[in-house]
Amino acid sequence: RRSVGGMSQPFTELLNDLTGGNRTVVDAVLPRVYDELKGLARRSLRGERSNHTLDTTALVHEAYEKLVQQDRMTWQNRAHFLGVAALSMRRILINYAHKRNAQKRGGGDPVATFEDGMAPRDVHAEELIDLDDALKRLEQLNERQAEVVTYRFFGGLTQKEIAEVLDVSVSTARRDWRLARAWLSRELRRGGADDDSQQEASA
Repeated sequence: RRSVGGMSQPFTELLNDLTGGNRTVVDAVLPRVYDELKGLARRSLRGERSNHTLDTTALVHEAYEKLVQQDRMTWQNRAHFLGVAALSMRRILINYAHKRNAQKRGGGDPVATFEDGMAPRDVHAEELIDLDDALKRLEQLNERQAEVVTYRFFGGLTQKEIAEVLDVSVSTARRDWRLARAWLSRELRRGGADDDSQQEASA
């Protein structure tokens, strides 16, 4: 809880006041929201090479701007905030990848370095765009599994946090992550050409 104007408010209440445009609350909640986003970005995106990689600071600032502009959002809890933040980061990163691709500046340089729960991996613009396209196809087959990947890969959420966002058990979130990763791996290798690979995602 944080004290604002002599009153102690939960994080989600501060978020709702923030989107309402209360300047006093904006000043009070900014450090807390920023810290949440910074932790999220660091767990997801490890961009330290500013010459060709989107860094965490830029990602956090853009994600923050998008989140506070959602004046019709009613924040349910911290998990809801993390989930929406992860979705926002996905859109920002994909837009960045499209711009890099269109400018033909990517070359052999990665646009980001992700931590997907195992080893950090450099990702190029084309790979990021292909992943986003595959996730869109997965959303048509199993929306929850696609959400799990987005929260984990783009938001760096833990299995426990993902379970809280989706209101499922940790074991269910873990199973969805395993199945979705297997499906996406096959889909990306085949370029989305084989529809028969879609069966397991619906299982």
